[in-house]
Amino acid sequence: MRKAIVVGSGAGGCMAAKELAACGLSVTVLEAGRAFKPFAWDMDKLEPVRRAGLFFDERMISLLFPEMRIDKAQDGLVHVVGRAVGGTTALATGNALRYDRYLADIGIDLDAEFAELETEVPQTTEHRAGWSELTERLFTAFEEVGLDPQVTPKFMDDASRCVACGNCVLGCKYGAKWTADRLISDADGVTVVEGASVEQVVIEGGRATGVVARMQGKTELIAADVVVLAAGGLGTPVILDASGIPATPTLFVDPVLCVATRWEGAGLDRQLPMPFVSEQPDFILSPYFDWLSFYFNRSWRMPHGDIMSIMIKMADASVGSYDGRHLDKPLVDSDWETLARAVDLSYEVLERVGVPREKTFFGTLNAGHPGGCFPLTPAEADTLHHASLPDNLYVADASLLPRSMGNPPILTIMALAKRIARRAAECHSI
Repeated sequence: MRKAIVVGSGAGGCMAAKELAACGLSVTVLEAGRAFKPFAWDMDKLEPVRRAGLFFDERMISLLFPEMRIDKAQDGLVHVVGRAVGGTTALATGNALRYDRYLADIGIDLDAEFAELETEVPQTTEHRAGWSELTERLFTAFEEVGLDPQVTPKFMDDASRCVACGNCVLGCKYGAKWTADRLISDADGVTVVEGASVEQVVIEGGRATGVVARMQGKTELIAADVVVLAAGGLGTPVILDASGIPATPTLFVDPVLCVATRWEGAGLDRQLPMPFVSEQPDFILSPYFDWLSFYFNRSWRMPHGDIMSIMIKMADASVGSYDGRHLDKPLVDSDWETLARAVDLSYEVLERVGVPREKTFFGTLNAGHPGGCFPLTPAEADTLHHASLPDNLYVADASLLPRSMGNPPILTIMALAKRIARRAAECHSI
């Protein structure tokens, strides 16, 4: 039986593994992290530490929550990724938004894959019944400003299982949120190996023959007929560089900034994050309680139940790189201009609910959607395979995206990975 290795178990990796197995390959998924465990601590018990100012660096999160990894760019931009089975889907807010405009612009049509995902992956907008009065009031304010808010489709089997605890980004303890590992949990022919950190792809005679991985303190060579890299927008380029295939310095990260205010009894910390979204050119706006800012930003030194905030997620310029140790991700002039426009719209919304600009404050500028260091071009629209790669080595994550979306990418990554895995199986059927 043909053997495939998939590196990474996030949205792209799990979808690729599922499709490869369905095509008759024996699939081994190598995941650097471990089985995901939702954050178990009572958040209120951390409050004395927060008030004392002992949470002084965002990277300290990993001490409490190893599944969440924090990197900082040279200019201080905080970058968050998940490192566990399920990848960042375990830490995401479960937004099932399709956003493939830039792929369509270069000739990639994923309509068929998105149609399949509608039946394969649970997606619902039936969560509005759980919205608070304030969330409804914000929705109306968005409408009044002309922002055309839309209820966010969420990865959920049943919205009634969501208890609106507000902790989606710390993992769902109630099983309400769907995560990518469910794609392969019962899949025949798929084996997941945890704690396997892949260092490079072995290339011999112009073909990938396997990968070198560090497991249990030992370095091992694992052979395969097909290799799919889905280690994420930071991980995959590092592996390719180590394999003699240089990535491009075109990293994007979808920066996030919250515009917040004190609002007694707001309760956004106990609401479904991002319940609705307004899509604008180069950014989106949505209500969101930012736990990262709450614990590490001094401007947020007030009870978590008394903070109201609007999240800006923006599409940044493709300028940056990561070498496995140093994250170089500057924001350029056009990024700051986009951010200023988004902040002004956020002010307008808050003014509609009675909050003057001088009563607002910002969250910590952070990001969590890296990609773009191996971007697809019109030349790869049919194959989704770069000419610089051996013909049996594929990439199936956000590294392929031609530019920042400024939108949650999970659904789009899965559609891409589905197409890529099927092509890989078809091209290597002998």
